[in-house]
Amino acid sequence: MKPKTKEKIPELQLVRAMAILAVLMVHATSYATVQLTNSSLYVVYNALNVLMKYGTPVFIALSSMVLFYNYKDRPMGRQLLSRFYKQRLLYILLPYVMFSLFYFILSLMAGSSEPWNIATLAKSFALKLTTGKAYTHLYYIFIMMQFYLAFPFVLWLFQRCRQLPQWSIVLGLLVQWSFVIGNKFLFQVQNKGSWALSYIACYMLGAALGYYYPQLKTWFLMRKGERSVAGVLTWIAIWALWLISATMHVYMWYENRMYGISYNSLVFELMYNMYSLSSTLVILQISFLMYRRQHSFVTRKLERLGTLSFGVYLVHPFFLLLYRQFSPHIGSPQLIHVWYAGGFFFALLCSWLVVSIISRFLPFAWILFGQLAEIEKRQFKQDNRISSTETALSKGDDLKQAN
Repeated sequence: MKPKTKEKIPELQLVRAMAILAVLMVHATSYATVQLTNSSLYVVYNALNVLMKYGTPVFIALSSMVLFYNYKDRPMGRQLLSRFYKQRLLYILLPYVMFSLFYFILSLMAGSSEPWNIATLAKSFALKLTTGKAYTHLYYIFIMMQFYLAFPFVLWLFQRCRQLPQWSIVLGLLVQWSFVIGNKFLFQVQNKGSWALSYIACYMLGAALGYYYPQLKTWFLMRKGERSVAGVLTWIAIWALWLISATMHVYMWYENRMYGISYNSLVFELMYNMYSLSSTLVILQISFLMYRRQHSFVTRKLERLGTLSFGVYLVHPFFLLLYRQFSPHIGSPQLIHVWYAGGFFFALLCSWLVVSIISRFLPFAWILFGQLAEIEKRQFKQDNRISSTETALSKGDDLKQAN
């Protein structure tokens, strides 16, 4: 039986845009949180750096939401499994390998301590490739590949046990916190943040959102006449949790960075977990509310950025590195802040421009940017057809007026 065509959720492009802006802000402010501790604006840099850490968890939850929304009614047979993994191999794994190689070579050129020996370099690259360490931001792709491997099994469980999706968030929290507590007292796994179990609660939140999206759509939209008392109270509770966890998380990091005050790592983990989960829901609601004005300039630009977000994610560290290589010797404190702010905008605009141009005009751009390159090419051709039609109609109107 051919599966029903799913309703598109265009609001998710706005979520992707807000997530990629958050990722860029975290990376752009990372130097400032170390180098500007004596600045009067340090509290701002710290707040921006901590608050924008919702980017990675939101991307994970969003990816999970899309997967479960699209596949929940489709039995995972051999043919579907084959197509699922083929798409991930071509559009996720291949770009990951290409950019891992790019950043590995870039690190060597920038003065890495790696010995220049082919066998040693190949071994080092293979190790970094299989652990997501070729560059700092590639751990996210490494995490998502772990989730892709687990997805068919989780979907199979959801389809076999119809009550299980209702408990997905609880199960995610139980599994994640079993891993967190076990790792603190037993396993002590290095680079815990590079393993999917550190984000399983966000993944399962996304699974629940995708599985029950038709029922949750009204709750997100919050239109007049469709609001229930329970729905409004739930949103008040979610926003309260978001504000409390955000405030506590920012405060704890400020105390730690400024005064070296240490907190129990489990408290840090709890605040970040609460903030990540509530941020996912808050950002989703904001996106649904914004999309009501889909023809506004900001909404259109964010939608465009959301389409290119995967490529921007892969490319932006290069432009940040390039920007920091030419840091001027600035004496004025005000100009220092201007320079730090410039890094964010430089990385954003350059990444946006490069990804857009390469996706539109470079053959086989999907090798670098995956499926977005194919989407961008189709959109470019469609825009050209529309432009040609409008030009032809305009010329026809001119001829009629002349006659």
